[in-house]
Amino acid sequence: MKGLWLENNQLQLRTDLPTPKPSEGEALVKVLQAGICNTDLELIRGYYPYQGVIGHEFVGIVEQGPPNLLNQRVVGEINAACGECRFCRQGVPTHCENRTVLGIVNRNGAFADYLTLPIANLHQVPENVSNDVATFTEPLAAALEIQEQVSIDANQKVLVVGDGKLGQLVAQTLALTGCDLLVIGRHAEKLANLATRDIKTGFADDVIPRSFDLAVDCTGNPAGFDLARGSLRSRGILVLKSTYAGKLTLDASALVVDEITVIGSRCGPFVQALELLSQGKIDVQPLIQGRYSLTDGLKAFEHAQQKGVLKVLLSLN
Repeated sequence: MKGLWLENNQLQLRTDLPTPKPSEGEALVKVLQAGICNTDLELIRGYYPYQGVIGHEFVGIVEQGPPNLLNQRVVGEINAACGECRFCRQGVPTHCENRTVLGIVNRNGAFADYLTLPIANLHQVPENVSNDVATFTEPLAAALEIQEQVSIDANQKVLVVGDGKLGQLVAQTLALTGCDLLVIGRHAEKLANLATRDIKTGFADDVIPRSFDLAVDCTGNPAGFDLARGSLRSRGILVLKSTYAGKLTLDASALVVDEITVIGSRCGPFVQALELLSQGKIDVQPLIQGRYSLTDGLKAFEHAQQKGVLKVLLSLN
């Protein structure tokens, strides 16, 4: 089969990959479409020493699996858990000590004709959700994880820093809570996507220091972190939603004095994400800025790596 293979930080299109064989309890999924994520770009830059097929945002059709899912469109949670470690026993499989992660850790990913995942990880896609929209299920679930970790209501003042792919989804999900929300970015055209949904937007100069209850950094860079941290009043909550390519320098004493809570946030609830997409409460169409075939996958990555580009999709139909 064909697939985009990462080895020694070099991405190549291979046509000689074996079709994966699902293990017991797993399903074989024919990939229909997949999206390029910032994590994929960071893997190429050496964020994690991974070798294999990359990609983890996808929608596909089950070709081998349980009768209720055969020939059905599905999306999949990316963490394949062991079911036996302390985190699995506590019902937190995303932190399984022995997990593989689709396209990231010891499991070939979605930029290929086929992939395998545990049956328990798969979620059927509602009929009214297109392949384009379904491809956003994984990052939307990640955006929703913030609300699994922190209670947010209309009485809170919330800042989102970053107008990229993830920041756009985080902003739309937080807006549904009714909180007093401000989204900060660097690109007027991206912020305009949110402004059309009556979400307040602005630039860094619009942030009043020490005036927010909750700040979410979706930038993955030190400047974004500093802006988010500086916006918080005492006992505020800082959510880190992006991985950081390098190391951060921070004033730890200030975190102590102001009693700031710092929360890392990544994978989230697929059921809620699919519900919001099915109900049309999240608009992902303006985020799509490129479409390529798997054969043109290397060109797709060149496009995705350009500064300011939002979502680039790979079609495998």
